[in-house]
Amino acid sequence: MTATSTRRLVDVPRNISAPQTSLYTNLEVSSNRHPEKAAILYYGSTVSYRQLQYEVAAMAGFLQQHCGIARGDRVVLYMQNSPQFVVAFYAVLRADAVVVPVNPMNRTSELQHILEDSGARVAFVGEELMEHVRSLSGRHVDYVIPARYADYLCDQTDLPLPDVLTSSGPRPHAEPVGDRAALIGWTDALSRACIPRDHESRPEDLAVIPYTSGTTGRPKGCIHTHRSVMHSTVSCAAWPSLASESVMLCSVPLFHVTGMQNCMNMPIFIGATMAIMTRWDAKCAAHVIERHRVSTWVTVPTMLIDLLNLADVDRFDLSSIAYLSGGGAAMPQAVAQQIEERWGIPYVEGYGLTETMAATHINPPKHSKHQCMGVPVFNTDSLVVDPETLEPLGEGETGEILVSGPQVFDGYWKSQQATQDAFVLIDGKRYLRTGDLGYVDRDGYFFIIDRLKRMINASGYKVWPAEVEAMLFEHPAIQEACVIATHDPRRGESVKAVIVLRNGERATEQEIVSWARERMASYKVPRVIQFAASLPRTASGKIQWRLLQEDETRSRNT
Repeated sequence: MTATSTRRLVDVPRNISAPQTSLYTNLEVSSNRHPEKAAILYYGSTVSYRQLQYEVAAMAGFLQQHCGIARGDRVVLYMQNSPQFVVAFYAVLRADAVVVPVNPMNRTSELQHILEDSGARVAFVGEELMEHVRSLSGRHVDYVIPARYADYLCDQTDLPLPDVLTSSGPRPHAEPVGDRAALIGWTDALSRACIPRDHESRPEDLAVIPYTSGTTGRPKGCIHTHRSVMHSTVSCAAWPSLASESVMLCSVPLFHVTGMQNCMNMPIFIGATMAIMTRWDAKCAAHVIERHRVSTWVTVPTMLIDLLNLADVDRFDLSSIAYLSGGGAAMPQAVAQQIEERWGIPYVEGYGLTETMAATHINPPKHSKHQCMGVPVFNTDSLVVDPETLEPLGEGETGEILVSGPQVFDGYWKSQQATQDAFVLIDGKRYLRTGDLGYVDRDGYFFIIDRLKRMINASGYKVWPAEVEAMLFEHPAIQEACVIATHDPRRGESVKAVIVLRNGERATEQEIVSWARERMASYKVPRVIQFAASLPRTASGKIQWRLLQEDETRSRNT
């Protein structure tokens, strides 16, 4: 049975039509339809669709008139989940510019690479992240707009607040451009009430360039147009048939395509309400679900496990949840069964990549299979092929998973060779090579069983060993390093580094871990350090990382 016939079996159409407009237009339409409706719920405070659109327009005008942003310019968003993230994201689109979302866990060197590579000269920055931006001011960025998340806490709340909302220093004020960037506070920028030029972006124009860590070093930007993002946005809503009355818990990071699409762009498209959490807190999530009657939650397994493990979880009324979905890591079958027993609904697993602006495969809500990618979504084709010959394989045969669809990116920013390597032509159709190994069953459902590329999956965050190795090589005591995966009971996998020190140099495990924490996102930091006299190599001199990985797996299983 093919994937197409599976979709017909569960009454999901093969194709859908997405609006041929810019992504910003979705906000305009929803604001006109539901001006007084809550667009954002934020720890007891509310932002209406009318206010959201007004602030987006004012910030877009500021970008154009005071920062010189023109059509196609890139603007960095370096902040945590917050109303400001949503406003900034849509303000950049309203200004006909391109959003470059950056992981707020990234440190200075990681941010510097993205600024240099993307060419962005303006950055929206969470106030708590300014320490990582100051040394880059002037040289790498011309205008910095810091945002204090607590500014959107308009009403008193008894919800538990993260530290970032309760510990703020002096408010930053505008500073002149000198040998550092112009610093213009968020409220100062909005208060100027600038009026933007007419919106001109078309479906084929660039909209978002999210960065994905590369297999051979530095992160690469994924080029997404309004058309590719729009198709994914519409699919996220249409697959489970979500209505505008939906209230969505936004606990996964908005900088990442899963959160960006399912927790921001999709609810704005259908005019739903977003209940935004800046930091994950299981107890707070339980309060928010109960208080706001959250109906939809797209999340990752670790968050659900945390919620279910709350000592007093049974005292919360969580019965409003009608659709529960996610991906990034496989949901343990025992937990999936516990969810169905507790809420009477399945955890609907899906699969996607930064290169595909979220999902390419999702389980049909009424016919889900555990630990399964699902079936190809609307207008999307998927094949399993021999990774060497690219010959299509049959039912149950393991090979590389390929995808083709309107949500697939155009290529890597300024990386022509990487773009060429990412795609193959089969029967005249362009497919993206996912690098994941799997098979398709008789019902057309796809399953992942291994990876073709080296990659570590830490709670859904993808860590490419080559990038971590490149940063470890900067340590003065390290001669060589090989990064592999190690088992983690909560995160699934964590990062382990096997390290050879230079002759005469000394370093402890803790010293290297502390050094790494200052230079890379926390999920990339090696949790385990193993010192070795040498690393295994092939006859041609390449490090045999697979041998080290196999040794690690064996030691875990003994």
